[in-house]
Amino acid sequence: MTPSPHKKNHSGRLRPRSSDLRTHNMALIALLASLALIFSYVEAIIPYNPGIPGIKLGIANIVTVIALYELSAKHAAAVNGIRIVVAGLLFNGLFGMIYSLAGATCSLIGMILLKKTDKFSIAGVSMAGGVLNNLGQLLIAALLLEDVRIFMYFPVLLISGTVCGIVIGLAAHVIRQRIHSAIR
Repeated sequence: MTPSPHKKNHSGRLRPRSSDLRTHNMALIALLASLALIFSYVEAIIPYNPGIPGIKLGIANIVTVIALYELSAKHAAAVNGIRIVVAGLLFNGLFGMIYSLAGATCSLIGMILLKKTDKFSIAGVSMAGGVLNNLGQLLIAALLLEDVRIFMYFPVLLISGTVCGIVIGLAAHVIRQRIHSAIR
């Protein structure tokens, strides 16, 4: 007789065993990281050059925002980290990976803190994430280049981060609504 994949908790309800839950979480993180990586690739092949380095939509962040809202901060961090490292190895190189990790770290910390307040919409949280991502990348650029004049780009990146963050947040909101209506 094979053991049941579920155990009863203190209230008598069935719940997955912890090893099954870990496996489920790992598979879910891998799936979401793969989806985010596909979005990163799609964005990398779109011929878009606004003339200012660092400006991009960041469509892979839709997956991160959804993971943050539907799963947890830990899931979102894992998805983001895996995506950035793999994208760095495949497309962006070491410096691209360093800039992305710096931006993503600042962005995710800010989004986690704002989400916890329950005072901001998903678009507002994502907007702050877009701005903080640009700030994190400028901070690492200033350190690596040893030149604070790089912050002259910040006003333009502030506007682009705000606009792109709102677009990503709205897209994540619509996708979350569709997911919830498909589940019902």
